[in-house]
Amino acid sequence: MVTGITCYSRGVVTPTVSSQRYTALVSPTSVSSSFSSRSLKASSLFGESLRVVPRSAVKVSKTKNSSLVTKCELGDSLEEFLTKATPDKALIRLMMCMGEALRTIAFKVRTASCGGTACVNSFGDEQLAVDMLADKLLFEALTYSHFCKYACSEEVPELQDMGGPAEGGFSVAFDPLDGSSIVDTNFTVGTIFGVWPGDKLTGVTGRDQVAAAMGIYGPRTTYVIAIKDFPGTHEFLLLDEGKWQHVKETTEIGEGKMFSPGNLRATFDNPDYDKLINYYVKQKYTLRYTGGMVPDVNQIIVKEKGVFTNVTSPSSKAKLRLLFEVSPLGLLIENAGGYSSDGKISVLDKVINNLDDRTQVAYGSKNEIIRFEETLYGSSRLKGGVPVGAAA
Repeated sequence: MVTGITCYSRGVVTPTVSSQRYTALVSPTSVSSSFSSRSLKASSLFGESLRVVPRSAVKVSKTKNSSLVTKCELGDSLEEFLTKATPDKALIRLMMCMGEALRTIAFKVRTASCGGTACVNSFGDEQLAVDMLADKLLFEALTYSHFCKYACSEEVPELQDMGGPAEGGFSVAFDPLDGSSIVDTNFTVGTIFGVWPGDKLTGVTGRDQVAAAMGIYGPRTTYVIAIKDFPGTHEFLLLDEGKWQHVKETTEIGEGKMFSPGNLRATFDNPDYDKLINYYVKQKYTLRYTGGMVPDVNQIIVKEKGVFTNVTSPSSKAKLRLLFEVSPLGLLIENAGGYSSDGKISVLDKVINNLDDRTQVAYGSKNEIIRFEETLYGSSRLKGGVPVGAAA
């Protein structure tokens, strides 16, 4: 059996299970693992060309300054949402193709066989660890999009030429399966990716992204998307019939006592981080931490409150990669009305000099990020005057 990605702009490919075989999302032709675009034919990979919604069919609303803002509605399909969120047909196609990959990965994670050392599933005639399987599926989807110039993965931290154009195309960085080490425990895991215009993934910042997203594989499978210059972070639910449906829009992250503290070993020799954690405990914050960055950050968007921290210390160095994880999640959080910080600046303003650059990070509401910055460094760019909470 061949497993692959077919990207359709319209219509539904329904995942079904019959005699332990997966019959959905099978590519019409087998695909070489070299990801060479020269052997691919657009007509064999895409159904109809992308449907263009006429201007008269798009609902708009007027803001206070009378500018027109396209209005996306709950219940919209993924394509309907994207058509309203961006006029860029190339970006629409790329995001649709990634949606197909996420749907396949969700099935492969759900049906993985877990042994003592790894969780595996089939990829064609191979048995692969699920993180490497996800990696291949995402590269395949980006090749099929025909608008990705370069792609780079946390598993393969080197630029891969996907065959798309540099002008009018995109470069994509992704973590194929964040939390792969906890698949066997049946915890929620996910995919993270960021989309940059053109052919560069270094010498850029997170603010240069045109889109970012997470795929979340838990009790529900969701696709969480942020589009640059389009308000809100938007959640899509994978329905039984295989469609992505718009189910939530988040535009504000409020205050609330919920914390998710990563890298707690750093409290041993970082007294300021220890002080911050003790503040959360003394103030009776609710602990919500799984060890998976995707669900721990996603809960801030879904619950519209809380804080996630991952801090370094002299003996506990930074592990989170700016390109593959921190910047894409930063766009998702900030588009949702939240804030991000490395302790001094927004993570979206940090220049990505190398593919493997790493950093500490916090995501959350404005007051939580003020507290984080003041506690660790004595002041916050977001506020002057009286310290907040733990920094007092």
